[in-house]
Amino acid sequence: MGFRRRIQESPKVDLTPMIDVVFLLLIFFMISTTFIERPGLSINLPASSSEQIKQSKKEVQVYLSENGDIYLHREKVSREELLQHLMDFDRMTTEKMTFLLMADKAALHGNVVQLMDVAKKAGFGNLAIATDKKKESQ
Repeated sequence: MGFRRRIQESPKVDLTPMIDVVFLLLIFFMISTTFIERPGLSINLPASSSEQIKQSKKEVQVYLSENGDIYLHREKVSREELLQHLMDFDRMTTEKMTFLLMADKAALHGNVVQLMDVAKKAGFGNLAIATDKKKESQ
């Protein structure tokens, strides 16, 4: 009897389902990722139930940590350096800009007031103090 030999085909792996799963995971992680705006320091903002204001496109964000360190553009600065940097802005520009102060809730009140005074000396027309939204008690 003459048996015909079968030509063996090499196994094929369909990659389409695996590629679909990888893209779904990529989309999931892109959507669920949160971005931290605070520059590598832990600042616990005080909670507030008051209404939030619109963020200005032109704002200067200044961070005040619990131990009194001041950060501007992710760099630690002194009060004098901060004032010098803010004075470099044009007076007409600073009147339209917002000085956004992100002070830790454990920061000393005197330090917060001193930074507000620096903003006033630099000529800022708007001052905003950042807070976290107060959680409703159940």
